[in-house]
Amino acid sequence: MSSMVWKFVGPGAGVLAAALASRVTKKAWVSVTGSPPPDNPEDPDVAWKDAVVWALASGAIIGLTRLVVERQAAVWYRRSFGELPPGLGPGTDGRTS
Repeated sequence: MSSMVWKFVGPGAGVLAAALASRVTKKAWVSVTGSPPPDNPEDPDVAWKDAVVWALASGAIIGLTRLVVERQAAVWYRRSFGELPPGLGPGTDGRTS
């Protein structure tokens, strides 16, 4: 049962984090630059500086937000079920030693 719960909580936390981070990133961009973020940074008409800064800022904020939200979801899971979620225990990080 507990692993079934994590199949919904884990991805749900990731989706929630990405949506939250996207909103925060866009609001931060507008407050710093006074203009909306690039709709499509790959568009050649978007200035390189804006495209690169947007990519770095959005990647960092989204990555950090996902990390925080998913770690908190794992903390909740451990408190609720007395163990780490499937795939998060020792030896499950892909390292051989």
